[in-house]
Amino acid sequence: MRDLLLIAFFALLGAGFAGVLGALALRLLRHRSVAVSLTVVAAVTVTAMLAGTLAVAQAMFLSPHDLKVVTMVAAMAAAVSLAVALLLGRWVVARSRELTQAARSFGEGGAFSAPDRAPTAELAELSRELAATSEKLAASRERERALEASRRELVAWISHDLRTPLAGLRAMSEALEDGVVQDPERYFTQIRTEVDRLNGMVGDLFELSRIHAGALALTPTRMSVYDLVGEALAGADPLAREHGVRLVGDRVEPVPVEVDGKEMTRVLANLLVNAIRRTPADGTVAVAAERREEWVVLSVTDGCGGIPEEDLPRVFDTGWRGSQARTPPAGAGLGLAIVRGIVEAHAGRADVRNVTGGCRFEVKLPAAAVGA
Repeated sequence: MRDLLLIAFFALLGAGFAGVLGALALRLLRHRSVAVSLTVVAAVTVTAMLAGTLAVAQAMFLSPHDLKVVTMVAAMAAAVSLAVALLLGRWVVARSRELTQAARSFGEGGAFSAPDRAPTAELAELSRELAATSEKLAASRERERALEASRRELVAWISHDLRTPLAGLRAMSEALEDGVVQDPERYFTQIRTEVDRLNGMVGDLFELSRIHAGALALTPTRMSVYDLVGEALAGADPLAREHGVRLVGDRVEPVPVEVDGKEMTRVLANLLVNAIRRTPADGTVAVAAERREEWVVLSVTDGCGGIPEEDLPRVFDTGWRGSQARTPPAGAGLGLAIVRGIVEAHAGRADVRNVTGGCRFEVKLPAAAVGA
């Protein structure tokens, strides 16, 4: 036992000395290529073995012949180990450079194309993560381009919608100022109408800016969907009568929800105004509300004849107004964008789909807890 402990001590002493030198070398070369690090590791391994062996040989007083044999074996092992380490290092470095090149093109705005061969499991995982990140960035860039196009389109539409009433207001005011108007009261009524419409447009822009800025402060209270729908129908009834459209509130279940009453009334009002204006005279706009599992679903169905399938994903985008003429009463295309913003602020979702003769807008809101 004493001899074994002595052998272990001398082997540990020699190998430890080689390990300390190897650690210092790795620290000095830590910013160099992985091939150099692998070579150092291989050299340290063989050197530690050789140092331990020589230390034991000297301590145990081996014969010169035995010492020469042990040294030769260790030297051959060192040469093979270093060669393998260099080959492995060069291979890893080559594959890493391919990954670097792919990442560089990805950083310059192109799509990430993963190398065919990954040298290690870690680099393969890194390659997969870069590919996933590339897909996310591509989708983000596409959304950004779509949003920028939508903003430019909105600015153009708003400019058009503002220019027309402003030109009319200027013409009417100049006519009143020159005293060439035979029926001033009619002009005053028209001016008031145009001002109200402009005020509504500015109000929509302000509401939308609050939604996009995350500054929409909600004051949720517990209320019945039945009351919400009733108030919305009462507010939209004059417009429906003016357009000859019949409003129907069927299948409205008195289920409770936790919502901001003012904002949700605006949601229903926007949906009803949109439906009434796109439903022909003698048509019907139906409102329904029901509970589906953990959701309360409010729907507004119109008789617009349907929306082209390619336009359905854009219905709630800012500035979308479909294929109708970009003139009043189509508005600035903000009403449905405001609907989506308010509903999402309530942790809900707004959807639209075509039905026979028209389309159905649905608002899904979390149902209030029973007994809360």
